[in-house]
Amino acid sequence: MSFPHLPAGALCVLVGPPGCGKSTLAARWPDSWRVCLDRFRELASDSEMDQSATPVAVEIQNLLLEARLSRARTTIVDSTNLETRVRADLLARARQWQRPRVAVLFDVPLDVVEARNAGRERVVRPHVVRKLHRLLPTAEQLRAEGFTAVHLVSSLTASVDGSR
Repeated sequence: MSFPHLPAGALCVLVGPPGCGKSTLAARWPDSWRVCLDRFRELASDSEMDQSATPVAVEIQNLLLEARLSRARTTIVDSTNLETRVRADLLARARQWQRPRVAVLFDVPLDVVEARNAGRERVVRPHVVRKLHRLLPTAEQLRAEGFTAVHLVSSLTASVDGSR
């Protein structure tokens, strides 16, 4: 998979269900760019899966977002970002600091996501994966929300394997 172009100082929001490849892509950028709720839940509770730690993880994420965006540091938000209200908050923060807003939409078919999830060390319950997959926005929705660029994972993958 090729990298999407990220303007300097951009906020890049990864959008997709568990098991679609968000963290795999995020790991290809410098670690300091990555803001990850799973990691912050783990730091707060010793478990990435402990959803009760989400409120404090969000506080940590927001603190780091403000620090990075205020300094014009490129930032990757590595979480599902499937809820409109979550994306709206991220977009508002980027607009406040006048940063480019990039979305990477993981338009991965459900059967592929389910197979990848089943093979992970940290498996998310299948019904949760299906529920979250149904929340996937379209590229047009993301543009309408205010993202200045939207990259589809299917297009990024195709540019590497030559299938498109």
